[in-house]
Amino acid sequence: MVTITQLLTFRRYLNLPIQYFLQRMVSTSPPKEVQSIRKWAEGDPTRRAKWWYSTFHTVTAMIGAGVLSLPYAMAYLGWGPGTMVLVLSWCMTLNTMWQMIQLHECVPGTRFDRYIDLGRYAFGPKLGGWVVLPQQLIVQVGCDIVYMVTGGKCLKKFMEIACTSCTQLRQSYWILIFGAWAGSLSHGQIDGVSYDYKSTSPTDFMFRVFNALGQISFAFAGHAVALEIQATIPSTPERPSKIPMWKGALGAYFINAICYFPVAMIGYWAFGQDVDDNVLMALKKPAWLIACANLMVVVHVIGSYQVYAMPVFDLLENMMIKRLNFPPGIALRLITRSTYVAFTLFIGVTFPFFGDLLGFFGGFGFAPTSYFLPSIMWLVIKKPKRFSLNWFINWGCIFVGVFIMMASTIGGLRNIIADASTYSFYT
Repeated sequence: MVTITQLLTFRRYLNLPIQYFLQRMVSTSPPKEVQSIRKWAEGDPTRRAKWWYSTFHTVTAMIGAGVLSLPYAMAYLGWGPGTMVLVLSWCMTLNTMWQMIQLHECVPGTRFDRYIDLGRYAFGPKLGGWVVLPQQLIVQVGCDIVYMVTGGKCLKKFMEIACTSCTQLRQSYWILIFGAWAGSLSHGQIDGVSYDYKSTSPTDFMFRVFNALGQISFAFAGHAVALEIQATIPSTPERPSKIPMWKGALGAYFINAICYFPVAMIGYWAFGQDVDDNVLMALKKPAWLIACANLMVVVHVIGSYQVYAMPVFDLLENMMIKRLNFPPGIALRLITRSTYVAFTLFIGVTFPFFGDLLGFFGGFGFAPTSYFLPSIMWLVIKKPKRFSLNWFINWGCIFVGVFIMMASTIGGLRNIIADASTYSFYT
């Protein structure tokens, strides 16, 4: 007599792919594909997000301190080239976001929940780690350094507005304090606003333009955590996670557009070539609005610092346990996390060059992860027909992304060195 349990077991096996039975012939442990399908069937409590969750998390990961430097980038690129680079970056990164979403389940039954997992599948277990992990670390550490500087400057600006009679502290002190924890339009145009290119030497201007490309690429983050966001969405063979994730990504990019383009263009319209590398620093009135905006930036970067720091904490702690045999516990967390915060704090206090840091990290870390690495993985995994439209689009993204990476990294590094040579440190 066949029992109910046997019937249910037989039915479950009928739903498994043929790869399962082939792999069972050579292995006694169930493959990842089967584990994923079992999660589909049984319901994984960690994968219950809706499509609007992906919108919220993608917006949070993408829209940050980078938007504050877009008017400054426009000042070096000008109206025409600046607008073109913004539109091109928006379109390119939307395309690579779509590619990441499609590649999340490019192997039937397997979900690549992290960027490095997809990189290892595309490039191999060893090469994939070396290609992806350094880029992710640059993005995470770079963001935390920039957020240190942003938080300190905005906190200083808030206090200058909120308490005009208080004794003003040095900028370095405000960054240290932070390490412990629609204004342009209302402002109107400044008197004698000019949209001519900034007056400087041809060599300096070239490097500043390169840096501006990195500032724009820094603003288009999100790809480094896109797969982690998609991993929270349930998926079935009938309704894969790519459907709600793409819907959420479109919503996020719509919000991105209505935030980025007005800030970039109105900020440049209001201040012209005299705009600061952080547009909030140039705003004076209405005082209550500017004070609130600076305070909200501080609140935002406090949370965002934690988001980008957590993967680094995890990496450092695992490395201490595996390589140094350090016992897990509170002491390990205190040492690794305090050391990391102190490191980002030291870099932020020593080199508080907001625009230069954005350009350098935007080119060195964000351009690969957002502009061209997804296209390379798409070519490796999907293998589109040579000289097809898909093939040309991917190679176009690769060439443009590599150029932005090289140019903005060189420009940002050179500008940091140049500005440091005339800067009074720890003032």
